[in-house]
Amino acid sequence: MTGALIALVGCGAMPEDAASEARFASVDQAQQVDNGMTLNGMTLNGMTLNGMTLNGMTLNGLATASFNDWFNQNADAAMVMAYVVKCAVPEGETRTFQSTATGTSYTWQGSLGLAPGWSSGKPATVAEQQVVSACLAAHANKYGMHIPLSALGRTASGAEVAWSAEELSLFSEKEACFFGNLFANEGLFAARDRDFSTAESSTRACGLTLKADTCAPITNIGSCAQFCTKSDPSKPYYTQCTYNGKTYPVITTRVQPVELFRCGDGVCQFTEKPGSGNTADSCRADCGA
Repeated sequence: MTGALIALVGCGAMPEDAASEARFASVDQAQQVDNGMTLNGMTLNGMTLNGMTLNGMTLNGLATASFNDWFNQNADAAMVMAYVVKCAVPEGETRTFQSTATGTSYTWQGSLGLAPGWSSGKPATVAEQQVVSACLAAHANKYGMHIPLSALGRTASGAEVAWSAEELSLFSEKEACFFGNLFANEGLFAARDRDFSTAESSTRACGLTLKADTCAPITNIGSCAQFCTKSDPSKPYYTQCTYNGKTYPVITTRVQPVELFRCGDGVCQFTEKPGSGNTADSCRADCGA
């Protein structure tokens, strides 16, 4: 995860039957949050393959000197680990760590269980690195807001992340697909899973924008349909995405309608700007000239 992990922290999740409520536990107490990993959470340096990924996501793995050094040297490490554990570790399990620098004890809650081998103490496989990276990207929010989110896909071993018709009904708006590999420095990528409109904006932004500098280190590359495929068209999620000659597992996201705004709806949203046009960046109808 060299140089990128901390810049990513901050987007939604889904426990149990889907409505996403990430659990962020720090200082001995678990607090419930939704997606809220800030993008600057992905700039953490030093989380290398000879550190956490090879040692496993267990008590012994978190007790190594390399992980302790990485954690103590990065101010956002606790936030990052909350999302790493949430993505990698199964629901009902926790991971704990005590900082040697401060004596503070942390407890992080598992949720999606995307990396079963890594969670059991084995070195992270490439597939586990990829799917956890996709999950972290899906939980990143450029505004640092905690927004409920539906995260759909498969674990590194191919098991389907549980979802229900009620979840799809609540999170009725398709949003985006996320993939990449932070651990191997191959980048993080997002693509839209909906028709693109410059009039539209979102409380999450990174899956919808075409601006190259908006959500670094996440790069928006266009639409999911361009790069991603479904092994079963009846499923509400993509199975894999291919970009730059590499194929990755993918996390597909959905949001509630209240998270989407459109220029012309009569409200000048924080994601919109005044101007003479009818786009989110220049919305005369809502924000004036």
